[in-house]
Order: sequence, then C-alpha cells, then structure tokens
Amino acid sequence: MKARHADDALVLEDIPNIGPSIAGDLRGIGITLPQELAHQDPYALYRRVNETTGQRHDPCLCDCFIAAVHFMQGSAPLPWWHYTPERKRQFQRNPALAG
Repeated sequence: MKARHADDALVLEDIPNIGPSIAGDLRGIGITLPQELAHQDPYALYRRVNETTGQRHDPCLCDCFIAAVHFMQGSAPLPWWHYTPERKRQFQRNPALAG
C-alpha cells in the first residue's frame, strides 16, 4: 500500500509513483531508503540514472523523481504528471538537465 505521508514510507515502493522498476533505478544509483530522497535533487537523480545505465530514459522518469522528492519533503501525494510542466520548464531553461 502506498504511503499517505512521508513518515509512513518504509521502502521505496511505499512512495506514491514509485513501483518496482523505478525503485530499482533508484537502488542502482545508491538510493535505498525513502528518507534519502528528501535531500536529493530530482534532476540530478534523473541524470545519474541515465549515466549509470548508459541510456537516456523517458523524461517522465524525472517527473516521478520530482513527485517522490516533493512527497518525501512533506508535500501531498500527487500523480507524477502533475510535475510534467515543471520538468519541461526546467529542461527548456537548462537542456543539460535532460541528460
């Protein structure tokens, strides 16, 4: 069951928008606990996953990271697509963020 509050997230898959595959991506870059996301830059996470796997992932993965970081910082659990406009603005301002 997905956590309703950051304090309820015990494993990465408890975070809204994070399923087994994305949790695996996070573990692949050394993020193993939900609380570790509260201090992360979601754009840096996206870039690290791209670099680690040697491929550019769908930008929606970045949206999931934004949603997860915000949730772990205390925001309401929102669907990942809520953050798509934010990500598009950031990628447009700084294309290097897109990996």
